[in-house]
Amino acid sequence: MKILIVEDDCKIASFISKGLAQAGFTVDLRESAEEGLALAENSFYDLLIVDIMLPGMDGIELIESLRGKGYNMPILILSARQSVNDKVRGLRHGGDDYLTKPFSFAELLARVQALIRRTSRLSENSSKLAVGDLTLDLYSHTVERAGKKIELRPREFTLLEYLMRNAGNVLTKTMIMEKVWNYDFDPQTNIVDVLISRLRNKIDNNYKVKLIKTIRGVGYVLKVD
Repeated sequence: MKILIVEDDCKIASFISKGLAQAGFTVDLRESAEEGLALAENSFYDLLIVDIMLPGMDGIELIESLRGKGYNMPILILSARQSVNDKVRGLRHGGDDYLTKPFSFAELLARVQALIRRTSRLSENSSKLAVGDLTLDLYSHTVERAGKKIELRPREFTLLEYLMRNAGNVLTKTMIMEKVWNYDFDPQTNIVDVLISRLRNKIDNNYKVKLIKTIRGVGYVLKVD
């Protein structure tokens, strides 16, 4: 599980990141919203921890930007602001939970685990995915387009599921590598392009409407125009 922490207080950031690493999470840390936004848009994260009071762009603006672009990973807000209005504002602008400072690491870890469990349950309940005339059934492990069954290899199926769960959102090669192969992207390899090409041959080649699109210099997106 990967977590991104966006926190400009070095002591708090170190305290959280060390604790989460000891709990078995992979942790990335950024001190500004701008840096956090750039990383969140180009890497896959299971959860974000975002402080509200950041230099430049604040945490709420960061969250709004991600939500506006379709990113739906759970976000835990950290803040020294303890009023009800501040909490409501944070949650209404895209946060999934709100933890006030000071806090114990035990409580933060419990909230992180609860958010991840909640997200996992939602994913498990979504057994059938559909984009246009393309459907994917997670239980029967079948794929159909316009009612015609399509045979996919396991990694092709995993990639298609990832694209469909994020339909309309551009996925970078780094994000695809981390999700499908579970390791960091190597700019010298073309395995993502090869797998995308194989998948296109099966779900797009015989159809007028092409679903998988290349965003040059960025990555790939699955959508119906």
